[in-house]
Amino acid sequence: MNSESIIECVPNFSEGTDPAKVSKIVAAMQVEGVRLLDWSLDTAHNRSVVTIAGSPDAVVESAVRAAGKAAEIINLTQQHGVHPRIGAADVIPFIPVSGASLADCALLARNAGLLIWRRYGIPVYFYGAAAARPDRVQLEDVRKGQFEGLRDAARRDAARRPDVGGPELHETAGASAVGARSFLIAYNVHLRDADVTAARAIARDIRASNGGLHGVKALGVLANGRAQVSMNITDHRTTPMRKVYERILELANRHGAVIEDGELIGLIPQDAYEANAEWARNIPNFDPALKVLERRLERPLDWLKT
Repeated sequence: MNSESIIECVPNFSEGTDPAKVSKIVAAMQVEGVRLLDWSLDTAHNRSVVTIAGSPDAVVESAVRAAGKAAEIINLTQQHGVHPRIGAADVIPFIPVSGASLADCALLARNAGLLIWRRYGIPVYFYGAAAARPDRVQLEDVRKGQFEGLRDAARRDAARRPDVGGPELHETAGASAVGARSFLIAYNVHLRDADVTAARAIARDIRASNGGLHGVKALGVLANGRAQVSMNITDHRTTPMRKVYERILELANRHGAVIEDGELIGLIPQDAYEANAEWARNIPNFDPALKVLERRLERPLDWLKT
């Protein structure tokens, strides 16, 4: 890994209803050598996702600054979200794009976690390839109980305390899960019926942990008045998007539901994109120039001004 290596980072923040707050976080992330590729607010889940890429040290610095700004303006004791969360800067994953390995990104994650604690007093849990313990490899295990539950558990159970900092969580900003992983595709499908029962049944049947598709994590939730199957696809090469969509259609038919449309949160890698695929046509206003990582790297967004 060297200064020409490209690292992606996709921090998730526990704020999706106030564009002004999210804009301040994004603006704070501007660092020389870092490109802004995408950012979005999800009001239904009260969550925002930012995608950046650039040289390793610069991306670490950008992510650390984001955690500090999020802690400054997000108070977890005064908000709730459908999506599980433990921190203002909830999840900060580092992903290799070119000239770097997953092991390299794990080292970057460890460095970022130390900086977040030293600068801002926000404790950190390491997950994914950066996990310091086997029981923290899976993000859902780290976030068990969410902010409120983890805050109480960390006080009474040494096994739930942060890897860096603490032992208690930050009073209003919680903790950050900092990790390293391969590409993850955040893909949601909306059902026509607002009854969340079918969405939960589809999510149960498609997720890998229940014997469904390899590399698929799924939840059935109610989002903006519509039932939604919210998925993370962690291995798109083994389980391509078309296979996920085909299985969703099968399960929807089995459970008496109708697929309305889909959405991507953040970007997808070029090798996951299939021109004219049905799953892509089902996403309103889908534009590969804006949603494919490699294409976005060539035409990044302008940084926001505060």
